[in-house]
Amino acid sequence: MLKKGEKGAVLQRDKKTYAIVPPVPAGVVTPDYLEKVAAVARKYGIAALKITSAARIALVGVKEEDIDEIWEELGTSPGAAIGACVRSIKICPGTTFCKLGQQDSLSLGLELDKRYHGYKLPNKFKIGVSGCINQCAENCIKDLGFMGTPKGWTVTVGGQGGAKPRLAQKLAEGLTTEEALELADRIIRFYENSETKKRLGDFIEKIGFETFKKEVLG
Repeated sequence: MLKKGEKGAVLQRDKKTYAIVPPVPAGVVTPDYLEKVAAVARKYGIAALKITSAARIALVGVKEEDIDEIWEELGTSPGAAIGACVRSIKICPGTTFCKLGQQDSLSLGLELDKRYHGYKLPNKFKIGVSGCINQCAENCIKDLGFMGTPKGWTVTVGGQGGAKPRLAQKLAEGLTTEEALELADRIIRFYENSETKKRLGDFIEKIGFETFKKEVLG
């Protein structure tokens, strides 16, 4: 039996098979990739393909002895589905596809994914990027959220779902994409060096929002 998260595999309810979740940045894929996933699923008798809440495709019911070959045939490395790190980044279509988009969430989100996906942090860390106030990427319940407005990006911090849900707090607004990326880096570096084991929202609650704000905004 594999250790938790080993080879990017998560043990399933039957205690025999695993789920693996190939990284799909922004949930945007090509027909060729979908055909490759379908071919792998048929070849290895995958029980189900599940679209996850982070817009990835989970292969469920994978036999342990098939995991290495499946990763090789998919042509990708295991994604960061579990563990104390930056998980997949949820990104809405933004101005690329959506008529309601106010900002280019795909460009910002894909850059964040490239920089931070799998990055080790004190606790799990989720990021959401939405191109307008409808927040289809659920940034209001993410550790770090970006919401597009006509005046730029609004940045929120400390949100989370789960058993103890918490709404994120507004940290800054009216930022350019470059300013948003710079602020994301300051937030992640400060959290990384904090020596806490708490989720970001709990950490902010402990030190106080104004203290956190001063540290990352200067």
